[in-house]
Amino acid sequence: MPIELKVPVFPESVSDGTILNWNKKPGDAVKRDESIVDIETDKVVFELPAPKDGVLEEIIEQEGAVVVSGQLIGRMREGQAVEAAAPAQAVAQPKAEETTGEAFATPSARRLIEEHGLDIATIKGSGSGNRILKEDVLQVLQEALVENRPESAAAPAATGKQESAEPLNPDGRAEKRVPMTRLRARIAERLLEAQQTAAILTTFNEVNMQPVMDLRARYKDSFLKTYEVKLGFMSFFVKAVIEGLRRFPELNASVDGTDIVYHGFFDIGIAVGSPRGLVVPILRNADQLAMADIEASISNYAARAHAGTLTMEDITGGTFSITNGGVYGSLLSTPILNPPQSGILGMHKILERPVAENGEVVIRPMMNIALSYDHRLVDGQGAVQFLVTIKEVLEDPARLLLGV
Repeated sequence: MPIELKVPVFPESVSDGTILNWNKKPGDAVKRDESIVDIETDKVVFELPAPKDGVLEEIIEQEGAVVVSGQLIGRMREGQAVEAAAPAQAVAQPKAEETTGEAFATPSARRLIEEHGLDIATIKGSGSGNRILKEDVLQVLQEALVENRPESAAAPAATGKQESAEPLNPDGRAEKRVPMTRLRARIAERLLEAQQTAAILTTFNEVNMQPVMDLRARYKDSFLKTYEVKLGFMSFFVKAVIEGLRRFPELNASVDGTDIVYHGFFDIGIAVGSPRGLVVPILRNADQLAMADIEASISNYAARAHAGTLTMEDITGGTFSITNGGVYGSLLSTPILNPPQSGILGMHKILERPVAENGEVVIRPMMNIALSYDHRLVDGQGAVQFLVTIKEVLEDPARLLLGV
């Protein structure tokens, strides 16, 4: 029986997508729920799973084609053809494994393994016949991230792929022209939108991070043992931001035409880097999360961003954002708003430098912080006092417990 393969229904904010990769070719056997094709939108990559066991019969839209919700892109069939194809595949797989000595992985799992330079022999499969599933690879990436052992840096060497010779420009010098990914194009579009539609200003302050660092050093082992997640700086900043937003609600608001919408909740966007570009997953109702929940959520989002498995719901919405350029070595920056939000906090590298305390010069671990805000609804005084609140809370973390 023929089965039509159609593009999933996109959310209202997504108009179309691009076929990124067909994981199967015509004639290949597929199992139910196995990913057949990846479709890239301007926010996330969707996987289209097989609805039943069968054989991919026809590819209608090729890789690179722009498609819309519900569009027919291929066909598969089930029935007797599956019975004919399955034995051939069952014979072929053991032969390949005997020759290479390599474990068997699903196409989506193998792609992640290659992208992140993982050793397939070290990954334990949880599928039938010890098949390595995508979830198994994600678990390895998550564990590596928690242990601060990023695997993605090894990807180019591990894949063994050689770059082709660079084309030459009219001057005889090498250059390469590639189209923007949909995510990169969307980032560019939103940055221009922010610059053109909002009156963006940035104010700065600095924070003595010694109190937070002392607190982390004192409790990091017991925190990890109790919650099985590391205590980082981000949970302190999220809590400090929420306190600031409570005092200055205009920074948790947005402009809608001639109206100002004040949000009665705190959905904090955390900017994280990924191989496809910067994405901002959302901590929903962050004011209701314990610090361990915040750290665990951010760790999970980071792993999924690198693996390309964030969902549309993960990155949609948000009332305020935090970005940490310090992880890349930035000492100072002016972050750009994420429309329609009215504020974004920029964190930077912690650097020891001399400061004056009680008439004496001492060395302290200092961090520059920056707040970019929409001057249409946030006054300079409120923006400055918001940053002062962040500074006060972080330099005296007991305020988080006392709410003062």
